[in-house]
Amino acid sequence: MFDDNTDAEQLRILENEAKEVPLERWGPYLSERQWGTVREDYSQNGDAWNYFPHDHARSRVYRWGEDGLAGISDYYQQLCFSIALWNGKDKILKERLYGLTNYQGNHGEDVKELYYYLDNVPTHYYMKYLYKYPQQAFPYYEMNRRNAERSKQEQEYELLDTGIFDEDRYFDVVVEYAKKSSEDIHIRIEITNRSDEDAPITVLPTLWFYNRWQYDQTKAKPIIEAQEDGSVKATHVPLGTYHLYYDEPDYQLFTENETNKERLFGTPNDVPFVKDAFHEAVINGTDLEALQELKSGTKFSPVYQFMVKAKSSKTIKLRLSKGRVKNPLDEKFNALFTTRKLEADIFYKNLYPNATNPDLLNIQRQAFAGLLWSRQYYHYDTQRWLTTSDGISPVVENRLNGRNSSWKYLKNQDVISMPDKWEYPWYAAWDLAFHCAAMAMIDPNFAKNQLILIMREWYMNPEGQIPAYEWDFSDVNPPVHAWAALEVYRIEKEKKGVGDVKFLKRIFQKLIINFTWWTNRVDVEGKNIFAGGFLGLDNIGVFDRNSKLNGNLELEQVDGTSWMGMYALNMMDIALEIAMHDDSFEDSAVKFYEHFVLIADALNGMGLWSEEDKFFYDTLRLQSNHAYHLKVRSIVGLTSLFAVSIFSYHNLEKLRDFRKRATWLNQFREKNRQFLPITDNSKTGKVLLSIVDKTKLTHLLDRVFDENEFLAEGGVRALSKAYKDNPYSVDIEGNTYTIQYDPAESTSDMFGGNSNWRGPIWLPINYMLIRALRKYHEFYGDEFTMEFPKGSGKHINLKEAADELSRRLINMFAKDKTGKRPINGEDNGFYQKPENADLVLFYEYFHGDNSRGVGASHQTGWSSLVANLISDLG
Repeated sequence: MFDDNTDAEQLRILENEAKEVPLERWGPYLSERQWGTVREDYSQNGDAWNYFPHDHARSRVYRWGEDGLAGISDYYQQLCFSIALWNGKDKILKERLYGLTNYQGNHGEDVKELYYYLDNVPTHYYMKYLYKYPQQAFPYYEMNRRNAERSKQEQEYELLDTGIFDEDRYFDVVVEYAKKSSEDIHIRIEITNRSDEDAPITVLPTLWFYNRWQYDQTKAKPIIEAQEDGSVKATHVPLGTYHLYYDEPDYQLFTENETNKERLFGTPNDVPFVKDAFHEAVINGTDLEALQELKSGTKFSPVYQFMVKAKSSKTIKLRLSKGRVKNPLDEKFNALFTTRKLEADIFYKNLYPNATNPDLLNIQRQAFAGLLWSRQYYHYDTQRWLTTSDGISPVVENRLNGRNSSWKYLKNQDVISMPDKWEYPWYAAWDLAFHCAAMAMIDPNFAKNQLILIMREWYMNPEGQIPAYEWDFSDVNPPVHAWAALEVYRIEKEKKGVGDVKFLKRIFQKLIINFTWWTNRVDVEGKNIFAGGFLGLDNIGVFDRNSKLNGNLELEQVDGTSWMGMYALNMMDIALEIAMHDDSFEDSAVKFYEHFVLIADALNGMGLWSEEDKFFYDTLRLQSNHAYHLKVRSIVGLTSLFAVSIFSYHNLEKLRDFRKRATWLNQFREKNRQFLPITDNSKTGKVLLSIVDKTKLTHLLDRVFDENEFLAEGGVRALSKAYKDNPYSVDIEGNTYTIQYDPAESTSDMFGGNSNWRGPIWLPINYMLIRALRKYHEFYGDEFTMEFPKGSGKHINLKEAADELSRRLINMFAKDKTGKRPINGEDNGFYQKPENADLVLFYEYFHGDNSRGVGASHQTGWSSLVANLISDLG
């Protein structure tokens, strides 16, 4: 037993670092939605949203993963546990999250549920989750109908808008996990009736096996069997044998995790009792007695029927253990939760021992909790997916040449940090980079492992492209992984006092391959001007930048080129850091230094900068070499600020070859009057490398700090507010394209309209800007000041500007003087109730005018970066 000062969680993290994969066998690896995914789509037309809808999920076996509410699984998702609920009114059990597809609302990736990740630690020895379950029938139909009726100009119709939570007519269902050891997990479910009247609820804690035997006859079928002591035994090869102990239920049910073919397709079932049998038995009484008489199956639930008194609670205790346990639910059961909660408190307290603001600490801890809860099992073998059937639809020719058909070598089966647990298990390459920057603060080894994983040979294609995301692996995400590697390295070095050079070496080799892909694939003409198309910014362009242009037109992208300038600079910094320990990397540092100089020269010298507007714009260039700017002031033009680095020749004395080559290149370019993105500070001996010189920096920041353009109460907008009343239009090949300031939900159908970059605040972009401002201040010092906000008459240095932007971003989540959080918008009344006052959601992006949360409500992946900002401000 540890004393009150022992950081037991940190000790467990250190133990995991010695593993080849720094991962606990059991964790929150179970998704909360698997339906509607690309991987489950075996349609002829690639219509993933409709091929496996929510209505099928309770009855149909998944091929590539499982889902459940507040659940856990082993890291191969062989055995799963989650909860199911019934309020006596719904037509189905609540056992997974519900939301809209692309065809059903303004934001097809948006969940229509209320749930919260309250706590978690990197080893998952303590986890806490809250789900709010209405006592009236869940408004599935109403939400579909009302959202379908709303236009793109209207705000979405959310669950709180239905009135179903009025008068507190709901249950708070809290699920807690506390591990005694890696394979001995205590589970506590507390159901609290928030209303003033007694209310019924049925709870089904559910244990089941992922059905792999259906598609692989060589795999032995596992089994869950009733035991004489009232427990069940779950036997699986190769997982082993687990025992589930539980409080005495009203009754218990077994069935098979098999598809209900009769319900879905009108054909006979393969077994008498199927996946959705519990729904029919509990709600309609169908086969209830027969299911109660069963003693084995592949899916099992003890069933608890409660009448919960007003303002009162009921608790259920369970324990999942690899070995048999005597007195599994004795008086020591609750004590373990107390111990693990205390250990979690100590772990987070030790991260920031001097922090005192309880609200900010709560925001930070829930940000980490959401990040950790979103570690999910992900399985996708594209060749098998393309060439085999799900047993429902045949393999057809157009699927063999359709989505992701060029990625046949991609074979993923890992636990990955996901953007969230709702948007089905999927990774996005650049999202993951930002996740790792936040993850490094609590579990740097896992963060390093994730960055390396995404570049392993079963992810990266042979040409060097990193897969973008499941919907289209060939799309191009910004190359931010070298930046992320440096962030993770920096954060861990600050924590431990020593940097992991071996990690830098390992990832550097893979980054070289990816950088080469960019230079060969995206800069095919060798001009050091990069396109890339989509680049993760959805509708940021005046038109879809992935679209094929007339052969006489060529799009030159500021952000594509800026990202590559940053990439080259980051690679130089990595090589220099390694070279301080291994001088064989000096040549690589020179190589990327030269790359950066050429890219910066191209960006500044090939017409992308508008001297009239003092801003960088994407450019359409004709073959006649006539070019015109697409004059849209957006985050695209500001990405040029991210490519910045500082070094001192004095600190590089041992790297003589680098100094010699860099000096020669500088002198050669100066002699030939070529652009040189270098500024020396004779007082400090420091050298600044930046795409923008001091003059351009001043002009760009003048726009950034202007509240009529980019600066908002909650940070920096993705598009200038100047386009609110004056949209920008351009005619291209007889078509007129327009872009206007949309501060919240997208009014454009581009990329499905799911994510909007035409005005909202995006945390990852703000985070990179803040990191860049701190770099510029490090070089220019306190003498370089800017008016902030523009027109205020107040001048501050760039560190102070970075701090102010950080505060604005943090304040979106924080309580104001009246107890309201800007992110909650019109729902603040609900969140000011005592039981809800400390609940925080981490949205995909935020309203450019009032900071209301917009988009996916649980994208704690990159929005967890608010935790880093809180730490930076102390």
